[in-house]
Amino acid sequence: MEQLADYAVIRSLKRFRDRYFPDRSKLVKNETKPNLAPEPPEPGFLDILPVDLQFVIMTFLSPVDLCRLGASSRYWRAMIRDPILWKYFLLRDMPYWPSIDHLTMPQLELYDVPQRVISEDENLSDAQEVDETGTELKCDFMSEYLRACPHSRKQWLPSRPAYEVLTSFLQSLVPSSEPRYAMFGPGIEQLEVSLVTRLMHSPHVLPVLGTPQRQINGVGSGISYVFNNQHRFNILTLYSTNRAERERARMNQQDVTNKLFTIEEDDSGCPVYSPSPQVQQVCQVVDGFIYVANAEPGRSGGQSEVAQIQAVMSSAKDSTSPRPLLVLSCVSRGEASRHSSLQNVGSSHRTACVYMAQRLGLTKLPNPWMVQDTVAESLSGLLDGISWLLRCSGVKLYTS
Repeated sequence: MEQLADYAVIRSLKRFRDRYFPDRSKLVKNETKPNLAPEPPEPGFLDILPVDLQFVIMTFLSPVDLCRLGASSRYWRAMIRDPILWKYFLLRDMPYWPSIDHLTMPQLELYDVPQRVISEDENLSDAQEVDETGTELKCDFMSEYLRACPHSRKQWLPSRPAYEVLTSFLQSLVPSSEPRYAMFGPGIEQLEVSLVTRLMHSPHVLPVLGTPQRQINGVGSGISYVFNNQHRFNILTLYSTNRAERERARMNQQDVTNKLFTIEEDDSGCPVYSPSPQVQQVCQVVDGFIYVANAEPGRSGGQSEVAQIQAVMSSAKDSTSPRPLLVLSCVSRGEASRHSSLQNVGSSHRTACVYMAQRLGLTKLPNPWMVQDTVAESLSGLLDGISWLLRCSGVKLYTS
């Protein structure tokens, strides 16, 4: 997906300003007949700046600041609603968003459609986007950006009421059910830094409460953690094979034979994945799933990843409500050094979460899902993903 060129946005903004503030020296003044038509608005200080400079200023503003700028005058209200401007922001910022979910995933298929050049006789605020074949686009890029941007999404989370402090203390005295999640995926076994090991030895991030004694249908009990020193949950890790085979495959950069699934071929010769009986039992009793994807460059699992996720989620369809899926888009280490630019880090260090969601075919799932960028070594991003997963399980969490 190519970045929209700066000159295309500036050209669109220039056309609009030329129509909004026409050259008053060209207006013919009739001294005998009074001109009853309303005069064009007088430009303000920011309005008379070159459009190139106005565009540069807007690129440094946050979405909230852009909306505040649009509230300052009718001119800026129409200027910041330029669809080409917000398409530019979307294509520029999407690769650096740390998370995306089923409610905020942009419609990526619309961004590769060629943009029609707006004619001189059209009003930018009323113009509609049409591709070269004349097909009208049903996409409001400004709404898409504000809906999907993580900075805007955080403002939707409920704040903690004052009475909730006492209520949460009383609730902590009452034993509650412990949500259980099944964790699987190639990122558990392929990464140089083990995410599971880091989880077990990072009490400052997620304290470990120990291994429960009960069994989950004979498969295993997993490990219990506590989130925010209050909410307990359990993670059952599903490995595709034993430790010796996993270590050998990791050293040789090879894929292991996945024993979590049985593979058959359909009539067209395409592989069909079915969870093993033990995995099916787990799918029936857990409250959600954590898929650890390998987001390092060149480690795409192709269609097999899509088929395995769909097979697991299909095994849990008997539940009363669709169970959530948290995808940890994981790399071993964060490599954002001071000497590398932001563009280099975002393009070569990892697969962006919006493209990870597209790669895994998550938009085709009926289940709620979220993709969260995560670093195995520091566990950065993990708490944001766990917070979303607990909310989907009915746990009441509030922003500070």
